[in-house]
Amino acid sequence: MTKKLLTPFQKFVQLESFSGILLAIATVIALIWANSAYSEGYEAFLNFQIGFESDFFSLKKPLILWINDGFMAIFFFLIGLEIKREVLVGELNTVKKALFPFFGALGGMSIPVLLFFILNNNPSTESGWGIPMATDIAFSLAILKVLGKRVPLALKVFLTAFAIVDDIGAVLVIAVFYSYSLQLDLLLYALLLIGGAILFSLKVYYSRFINIFVAIIAWVLFLKAGIHPTLAGILMAFAVPMHRKIKGSGFIEELKILTRRISADANPEATLLTKRQIENIDQLEDLTEKYQSPLQHRENTLHDWVAYFIIPVFALANAGVALSSDVPIEWALVMNLSICLVLGNSIGISGIVLTALKLNIVTAPVSIKKIHIVGVSFIAGVGFTMSIFIATLAFIENPEYIDSAKVGILIGSLISGAIGATILYIAGSKP
Repeated sequence: MTKKLLTPFQKFVQLESFSGILLAIATVIALIWANSAYSEGYEAFLNFQIGFESDFFSLKKPLILWINDGFMAIFFFLIGLEIKREVLVGELNTVKKALFPFFGALGGMSIPVLLFFILNNNPSTESGWGIPMATDIAFSLAILKVLGKRVPLALKVFLTAFAIVDDIGAVLVIAVFYSYSLQLDLLLYALLLIGGAILFSLKVYYSRFINIFVAIIAWVLFLKAGIHPTLAGILMAFAVPMHRKIKGSGFIEELKILTRRISADANPEATLLTKRQIENIDQLEDLTEKYQSPLQHRENTLHDWVAYFIIPVFALANAGVALSSDVPIEWALVMNLSICLVLGNSIGISGIVLTALKLNIVTAPVSIKKIHIVGVSFIAGVGFTMSIFIATLAFIENPEYIDSAKVGILIGSLISGAIGATILYIAGSKP
């Protein structure tokens, strides 16, 4: 049986697609748990206090905040690595490449926000304007994965690049509009620390252990400064260099020398390695580490953890909306967010991208047709992870609206995904 050969991007799509399936399972579990006879256990689980306190320093939070502030910082670190890679060598490394997804992200961020303000009649919920502007890449790619060969690979590339540009916008919105009670001195210390780590890693010496230490301190400083600490994660990504310490030709030559040494010293009957063999193995590990791009290595290492653990745990902790709770659902907010996710993204993305194509401002790959753009614009309305995350920040001062926002996100994402999948399925059925 021959193994299917996948390009690195196809492997990425496969990984994100399965993550979307786990995300869906975690969401269903959270909803059932929060509305079952064991709902008190769900609340106790999320509010379990973890941390430490002393006379000089206190860092004790419920589990839900460790997930949203801690785990999501790792998620944002991965986003930062993806952004840096795409800008340097990927789909955003030239103006021509970046314009196509950029116009999509522009429509996907601006029109939902504008529509939110038009539909919102409650001053208490106006802080939720940033919720419908984010696309969940895991769920979105999972939908495209289910459609299989009916969807061209170029469309998946467009969705991924668009989502990354969209993430940049979401990060800026969180930093500027959803950070409270700023302590500028602590923020300055954190930025100086991160800036120093970036310069040291890129100009002097890169050590992941030093960067982890700096990242932890910066995370705490951001937290105490009133800036959401997940931003420390995305900034620390720029302290991971892209370049390799040794090029391909040098690696091959040194590998040949080491291979000859290892072959010469090999003893199949021996249980333990000799001192010389251990030295050769150590040199081989050092050589392979020098040959790998630190950024690519960190990204590949973290993808599994984020896709298969962090994102499903986030969904389990945040998707559990108790529909029978004492806090009534604000149906006006639910309808607003649902409409913004479905119509805001579809009209915004397809309208602006198709206009840019008509005016020859951008060019699309030959395999992407107009109907593909319309279909993927609906799928971009699946805003699950980032939308829920922004909702928890938007209504931090009005927590009674958080469950209503989650209901709106779930309904809007479900409708958007279903419409988009139907359009792309029909498009793929045509000869």
